Amino acid sequence: MFNKMKGYRAERNVKLDFIKKGWKVVRAGGSLGEYDIIAFKNGKCIFLQIKSTNKSKFYYYGYMEDSYAGFPFKLVVHFNRKRTVVISPQKVVSENDGEDIDTFIEKLSS
Repeated sequence: MFNKMKGYRAERNVKLDFIKKGWKVVRAGGSLGEYDIIAFKNGKCIFLQIKSTNKSKFYYYGYMEDSYAGFPFKLVVHFNRKRTVVISPQKVVSENDGEDIDTFIEKLSS
């Protein structure tokens, strides 16, 4: 149960990060598919898989393509309640990889 709550909180926080920047967000309830969140703004759409870990590295075994249904697909990993990074899917993600969530959303929005 704890892991589900941790995952839900990470998804909720990413969702709120996008909403604060004017994006419309749909959460895929139950997270049984390849993505957890779909975000839309000004004709743009992005699919996001959200993960959370208390370790300095995260091992990802999910969907490994850069796009989903013709739209960008990104892996978002929340580390130690500190940094949330956005990266193209890869097997091992460290907290120094990728781009900070706020910077990523700013660039995506422009």
